[in-house]
Amino acid sequence: MDEHTRDDTVGPPTSGSPTGWDPDRAVSNGWEHGTLRRATLHGVRLFNSGAFHEAHDCFEAEWYNYGRGSTESAFLHGMVQVAAGAYKHVDFRDDSGMRSLFRTALQYLHGVPSDYYGVDVDDVRATLDRALEDPTAVDGWQIELSGSHPTADRLDREYAERLE
Repeated sequence: MDEHTRDDTVGPPTSGSPTGWDPDRAVSNGWEHGTLRRATLHGVRLFNSGAFHEAHDCFEAEWYNYGRGSTESAFLHGMVQVAAGAYKHVDFRDDSGMRSLFRTALQYLHGVPSDYYGVDVDDVRATLDRALEDPTAVDGWQIELSGSHPTADRLDREYAERLE
């Protein structure tokens, strides 16, 4: 863990033992990269609330902390593409643009562990695959995080606003 990705304010997972968390790690409350977990929490909650642009910003801002070739970078870059693709489909009815972004997302998410920082990456990949054939697969879809489908609150929106 680099000091710039440490965040001792992020709590442990609400369920399971996802990749990136170790109950015996004292710093960042067990998260290898506490800031990655924080960005993931806010990004997924905003995504699940239909705030795709804001979710994109959460993932993108954190992505810049990691070098090319790392799993962290691949995961975050993939999630940037997921949020952008959903935004294209839902807000602009641009399914061609959505498909292009989802294909790229699948490339980035290939090889990312299935439970990365609490995100059900297997479900994300499966939904993107379905959406390539039937774009309506993303209508109403929510990303699973630590066994639930959390939605945004005021704190998530304030976090995204600070990124602008």
